[in-house]
Amino acid sequence: MTLLMFFIGLVALILGADLLVRGASRLALTLGISPLVVGLTVVSFGTSAPEVAVGIGAVLAGNTDLALGNAVGSNIFNVLFILGLSALITPLVVNIQLIRQEVPIMLGASLLLFLLSLDGRLGLSDGIMLLCLMLTYTAFLVWQSRSQGKLAQDEYAEELASDKAAPWLDHMPAQLLLIAVGLGLLVLGSDWLVQASVVFAKALGVSDLIIGLTIVSAGTSMPEVATSIMAAIKGERDIAVGNVVGSNTFNILGSLGIASVVSGSQGLGLAVPTAVLNFDLWVMTAVALACLPVFMTGREIARWEGGMFLAYYLAYVAYLVMAAQQHAALGAFSGAMLSFVLPLTVVTLVVVGLRKPIGHRPSL
Repeated sequence: MTLLMFFIGLVALILGADLLVRGASRLALTLGISPLVVGLTVVSFGTSAPEVAVGIGAVLAGNTDLALGNAVGSNIFNVLFILGLSALITPLVVNIQLIRQEVPIMLGASLLLFLLSLDGRLGLSDGIMLLCLMLTYTAFLVWQSRSQGKLAQDEYAEELASDKAAPWLDHMPAQLLLIAVGLGLLVLGSDWLVQASVVFAKALGVSDLIIGLTIVSAGTSMPEVATSIMAAIKGERDIAVGNVVGSNTFNILGSLGIASVVSGSQGLGLAVPTAVLNFDLWVMTAVALACLPVFMTGREIARWEGGMFLAYYLAYVAYLVMAAQQHAALGAFSGAMLSFVLPLTVVTLVVVGLRKPIGHRPSL
């Protein structure tokens, strides 16, 4: 029964992602808003709905470790796994706005979360601050895109209006319906996947924090996985990358903001475990920082960079599993990563970045 729930959820995710990408890209053309901004707002907020639901549910159940671990783990998963897998399918061209504006905002949100967590708790005031920043950021994105509406129309009209096989998609009600149905399937499919995954994890005796950082964060990020991969396949690369960056920003400012407000209103607040403060928050911030040099190497995420992201995610999960089990190989593994793999990656990115300056944009 658990396996059946897992596979049905996977099918719902794939179908929902297809509908969401199709409706969102057409809505962008209708409103004169670039697909990048749609990916940063409508798509990323919608695909982050499972993180919000899990966060609220965990707080109400008194399991704050799961709420925090889910959000932090999702941000790590989104960049390393989703962008890595999407780039392996097709190299992802990175919009210059992401490099100049959105990634720095994502990095700023990550640093802010780190600072707010230093006292070991995210309280009511912290949650209100995060939510206010989320609302301000969203309003700014929409205003910015609408002020450039004519430019967005000219840039994307040929690309998005070329599909004459579905003229009914030219109408806004149909576009909104596709987005709503797609989001519904994504949330439903994600819920089934998470339920099945938690059953598997509990059977293995894994802690709630580790479940939140790995199984649940991967499960609630399945909408982003399906949406970004489908967008990459369809050539909507701005949505593919913008969805991940927007989701990460929303997970911090929106999901954790809401969870902190709900928990803080009960006089508790989200406790930040020492393990998260000493390791996982550092990894999440480092991953956000790594986006800048990777995105700037020719303004694309190449296949080899996607493979590198995936390899680092597998290494991160391996570390969590070995640390949870106090495995004898943990010391050697950590030493190899810190003394060899990470420095080699930094040197490689610097060399590639110097050879391919930010002004270069690869041909499609």
